[in-house]
Amino acid sequence: CAFLPRHGIGHVLLPSEINARANIWALKSLGVERVIAVSAVGSLREDFAPLHFVVPDQIVDRTKGRTSTFFGQGIVAHVTFDRPFCADQSKLLFEKAQGLGLTVHSGGAYLCMEGPAFSTKAESELHRKLGCSIIGMTAIPEAKLAREAELCYSMAALVTDYDCWKEGSEVSNAQVVETIHANVANAIALLAATLPAAAALARRCKCPHALEGAIFTSPKSMDRKAAKRLELLIGRFTRGRR
Repeated sequence: CAFLPRHGIGHVLLPSEINARANIWALKSLGVERVIAVSAVGSLREDFAPLHFVVPDQIVDRTKGRTSTFFGQGIVAHVTFDRPFCADQSKLLFEKAQGLGLTVHSGGAYLCMEGPAFSTKAESELHRKLGCSIIGMTAIPEAKLAREAELCYSMAALVTDYDCWKEGSEVSNAQVVETIHANVANAIALLAATLPAAAALARRCKCPHALEGAIFTSPKSMDRKAAKRLELLIGRFTRGRR
């Protein structure tokens, strides 16, 4: 098991400053096959209340300018991303949360905004009209990069607030921090219960095969430096073919 604090030790990185490519690459390099992301989120639904957990099944990307691929510079790949979270792993995470007696919701769209400021009221209402359930700042490009690295990716989202759409319940830093601290023990318990079962879970999903058919560039046409740089990801497709 590898633990990676995405904001750095002491929380020193803004969401847009996180080097998600380095993080996912490091996990892949260590032989990691599964990623369970723990994220604080705002709720866009009345029934997803603070202190609840959510295991989302969709993502809406509203970020700006974040690098969300390992490819480019001589190698083109287009992975499928219609189901951004690993369904098998998410189901396990949800069941373990239920088993611990946590209030947990299965499914819902996570809207990833740029930040670091929280939403305006107009934005919050727009996101609700889009049908999104929760809002955060970190799932993108994590989830896209995890897919390219052929890792199973799921999220345990901790609801800290009602964003700013609900009158009288506007988000504040103090409220977010207070709610996170209140649920730290629950998050740790959920990970402790899930990790052994996840490690034993057979990878019958499509995640380990995400790059099969996704690489458009012919091995003979690949830029040599790019191919060497991406050996960890594409080596099995290119060895002996360039």
